[in-house]
Amino acid sequence: MSQTSESFLADLFKVAVSAADPMTALKGRLPAAPKGRTVVIGAGKGAAQLAQAFELLWHAPFEGVVVTRYGYGATCKTIKVMEAAHPVPDAAGIKATEVLKAAVTGLTPDDLVIALICGGGSSLLPAPPDGLDLSDLQALNEALLASGAPISVMNDIRKCFSTINGGRLAELAHPAEV
Repeated sequence: MSQTSESFLADLFKVAVSAADPMTALKGRLPAAPKGRTVVIGAGKGAAQLAQAFELLWHAPFEGVVVTRYGYGATCKTIKVMEAAHPVPDAAGIKATEVLKAAVTGLTPDDLVIALICGGGSSLLPAPPDGLDLSDLQALNEALLASGAPISVMNDIRKCFSTINGGRLAELAHPAEV
């Protein structure tokens, strides 16, 4: 490989890593503080790092909770960071889902929900509908993983067996802006 190709690839790598940096991702993209409360929720393998960046960038009162994969947590001063299993959900994910649902319940039109969502969120937030339980979702996830289906197809199927996926968590936050 020529020096020019190596330099180009190294520069490309640096740009990609910079674009994925939570500070870069959030800086300049956050809305204005609302008249009411700001509630931060999040889920995914990078949710704790996004929460850390949010805490540095936001200059108004806020509260919140995010859930990430075991071992991916990060220290936050205000936002509660919870960990759960990925890619097959566990009881900690059920608990985290309940905490996120409670965080967005009872909001008003003056409130704002900031959703820090990234890859892994649908497995980290199991919310089985009536008639199903955690073991059903675990079996579903194991079957989906074994199927070789693309993640987009797996997520389309998962949202059919969830009370929060597919925009339902945002609906719970209504009438707050999300």
